Order: sequence, then structure tokens, then C-alpha cells
Amino acid sequence: MAAAVHRVRGLLPGRPDLMVMRRDPLHDLIAGLTVAVVALPLALAFGAISGLGARSGIVTAVIAGFVAAIFGGSNLQVSGPTGAMTVVLVPVVHAHGVDGALMVGLMAGVILVAAGWFGFGKYVRFLPYPVIEGFTAGIAITIVLQQAAAMLGTAGRQSDYAWEVAFTAFWRWLHHPLWAPVILAHVVAAAILAGHRWKPALPWSLMVLSGATAVASIGDLPVALLGDIPAGLPAPSAGFVHFAALGNLMPAALAVAALAALESLLCATVADSMTGDERHNPDRELVGQGLANVVVPFFGGVPATAAIARTAVSVRAGARSRSAAAFHALVLLAMVSVFSRAVSQVPLCALAGVLVATAVQMVDWRSAAALVRSTRGDAIVLMLTFAVTVVVNLVDAVGVGVIAAMFLALQSIARAAHVEEVEVIRGNSTDEEHELLKRHIAVYRIDGPLFFADAHLFLVALREVPDVRVVVLRMTHVTTIDATGAHALDDVISQLEARGKVVMISGIHPEHDAILARLAVAEHLRSRRLVHQDLNVALQRARELVNEIPAQSTGTE
Repeated sequence: MAAAVHRVRGLLPGRPDLMVMRRDPLHDLIAGLTVAVVALPLALAFGAISGLGARSGIVTAVIAGFVAAIFGGSNLQVSGPTGAMTVVLVPVVHAHGVDGALMVGLMAGVILVAAGWFGFGKYVRFLPYPVIEGFTAGIAITIVLQQAAAMLGTAGRQSDYAWEVAFTAFWRWLHHPLWAPVILAHVVAAAILAGHRWKPALPWSLMVLSGATAVASIGDLPVALLGDIPAGLPAPSAGFVHFAALGNLMPAALAVAALAALESLLCATVADSMTGDERHNPDRELVGQGLANVVVPFFGGVPATAAIARTAVSVRAGARSRSAAAFHALVLLAMVSVFSRAVSQVPLCALAGVLVATAVQMVDWRSAAALVRSTRGDAIVLMLTFAVTVVVNLVDAVGVGVIAAMFLALQSIARAAHVEEVEVIRGNSTDEEHELLKRHIAVYRIDGPLFFADAHLFLVALREVPDVRVVVLRMTHVTTIDATGAHALDDVISQLEARGKVVMISGIHPEHDAILARLAVAEHLRSRRLVHQDLNVALQRARELVNEIPAQSTGTE
């Protein structure tokens, strides 16, 4: 009971957090104002693209942003709706509707809290870097494809696949082309990218979006508008909760939870690296994101996660504590309450342009290109993850990428293992004795792992043992051994003994010897004093055996 209480305290805010939040409130307020200006157009866009509406994006940024700021494990990161989450969420809305998407968010929140409680946060760091780069690039392309219909001012086919939606939208546009939304979307995206390159500190997304809205209104352009955005937050409701749908929604909930965990913990790592003196708590971060996702569906919000771009803006603006993210949420609420009428006039194609610019900025394309050129294995993993992300979905892409990375890693480890014949140690023997030993004793050093990936290579290498009387297997440099490797060793011993040779083992590590003992490998060698830790002792025993074994038994002289 005491351990459980201690665990709960470690995962919830405490007095140290309050002390940090009181350290520099002015800098945190300035950072919160800055990041709120950047977050507003993104929250609108991500809510709109998710299928739940622009208001849901604002609700998520406000509520999830505040809850995650207070309960999360990082002092600096900012949470809300993200492009990666919409990539997963769009198919969920298509398959299960709005209520299904809200239920998925609630279930994902519970899963995240459980993951934090059981300490799963530390395992995210084991995800291979090429997989991260591959699905990040894939997400960026998918976001662009998802904007095709809005950018073209037409409708796309309802589908789980963004490429199919983009293709049908483009096909319909060819039959009835509308140039105003195309031009406006591209101008917005180009202006944001150019502005960030020129003066990255300015809130270009909001500035350009405001200008595009004014142009569309004054010029009475034929473009679709965002529509009414009610001021304030909606009243909480539990009408979406349907426990009978848990089984059907569980795969989607696991996907959302996995993405939220991955993106949030990667974001926390980036935030730590930007300051140098921060260290996030990964398990508490999962709990904080989980609580945010548990609360936000009751207000109609989409699933949330930490946002790297907004976190970076907050840190660069001088954030000192989690107060900055909390201020950002409150400022967003005030902005939408005051400017809800103006927000409703935003063109959908302009929001699409904002998201296209965001997608381009998501990926460090130079880093990805360098990774492709680095090694063949890294290039395969990155490109495979990227392709599956775009063509199928993100969750399958991560699974495929991790499996491919593991397979290539096993291949690399297996290639490092080898068997090599080494010179018989001279010891105190004379030249004549040494030459005699060389004719009758062979020592083979086994280097690296002896496991399932290279066990067959081990068998092949020792089939070519010369016609000697005693074979010593030196295992000092074996790094690991599993059941398959132990079985291969047993086969080698049996094959050599069938050829009339005496087999000895030298220098085996105690933990490896324990595995062999549990699998009943080489038991008869122990009983005949043919297993020794020291090679010199083993060779002395081999000398004795050479004198005991008749020469004709091996065909040697």
C-alpha cells in the first residue's frame, strides 16, 4: 500500500512544481501569449481536418493544453491537436463517426494513464531513429494529401486513405476547375514558409491567415468558409460513451495512445535538449497526456498530444515552467471568445495552406536525406516506414519499420560472430612437443553472440575441422547464448565426437554455462573433466588425452 501511495505521488504535481512555476511568471506569460498566437490557426486547422470541426481543435488546445501542462512530466512542452494525430483520427471518424472518435480519445487516455503507471515511458527511447524519420516524413506527405480537397475547392471521396481522397478530389477538380481556392492556398503556404525563413520569430501563420481572410472577404472570392465558431467552451457531455463499442474501437484507441505516447515523449526530449538543464519524467508525461485525453472528449475535443513546433516556440520565447503552457491555453480561450465572429470567416483553403506549410516544416529534409545516404539498412527502414505511412497507415508503418530495423540489426550482429582457429599455446613444451601438439590438438575461438540468427553459421564453420584428435572450443569471447545457440553447440559436439574426436570447452562464462546446464548440453564433457575455465589447464588436459587416444582412432600418425 505504501509503495502504491509513493507511486501516485511521483506521478502527480507536487510542491517542487509549484516552486518552479513561481520562479519567473512574467517570462512564462510572455511565452504563453506568443505560443497562443501561433497555436490558434493550427488548432482551427487540425480540428477542421479531423472531421470533428474547427471548434473541437480549439477545445482541445484549451482543455488538453491546460491539463497536460499541470499534470505532465515536462516543464516546458505545449500540448494540443497535432497533424500526426489527425492522420490517425480521420479514418476513425470515417469508420465510427464523431461519437466513435470521442470514445477512442477517452479510451486512449485511459491506456496512457495505465502505461505511465506501469512505467512504460522509458521504452520509447528504443524506437529506431530511421523509423521516427520515416513516419514523420510520411505524416507530412499524408497531411498534404488530406488538404487536397480544401485546396482545390472540391470534394474528395470518403476513404481511410489520404492518397485516395486526394486523387478523387483532383479528378473532380479537373472536370470543374476552381482557381480561387488553389491560388489562395498556395499563396498562404508560400508566404508562411518564406516568412519563417526571413523572420522565424514572427507569428506568420496567424498574420498570413488574417490577410487571406481579409482578401477573401473584400474580394468576395468563391471559397468555402470555416463557419460559425461559438464563443467559450461547450458544456460537458457524456453522450458519446458507449461501452458496447469498446471491442470495435480498441485497435483505434491503441493506435491513438501509441502515437500520443511517442510524439509526447519525443517532444519532451527535444524540449530538454533546447535548454540543457531540464529532465522530463516520461511516466508522468504519459499520465499527464492520458488525463488530458480522458477529460477533453467530454467537451467534444479531439485526442491531443504534445506539439514539437509549439513547444519550440514557447522555449524560444523564454518559457521557464509549465505555467507558459497553462497561460497559452487561457489566452487561446480568451482569443476565441472575443474573435469568434472573425474566425468564422476564415477560408478553408487558407487553413489548408497553413497545414501544408506546417507539414513542410515538420521534417528536417536534409537530415532525412543524410540518413538515406548513411547505410543501406537505415535507408531501407526509413523508406519502408515512409511508404507504409503514406499508402496504409501510421500504426502499421511503425510496426513494419521496427520489425525491419530489428531484422537488419540481427543480421548485423550475426555477421559479427565468427569462429577462428588459433595457435596452440606453447606453454612449457619444447619445440618438438609443440609441433606434436599442433598435429593433434586444434583450438577454435568463438567470438560474438551464439544465438538463433547465426547458429547455422556456427555449424558450417566447425564442419571443416581438420583431422586432429582433440578439439578445444574456446568460448571466452562469446557475448551471449540462447537455446538455439546451445542446441547448435550440442550438434557440433555430437558431430565431432561421431568423427572420433574428443571435444573440450574452455573459458565459458558462468551465466552461459548455466544455460547449457539447464538444457543438458555437454553434460558428459563435465563428467570427463573436459570443461575448464583456463585455456592452459584445458591444453594440459588435452596433452594427457593425446597420449591416451590411440593414433589409429583418428587416422593420424
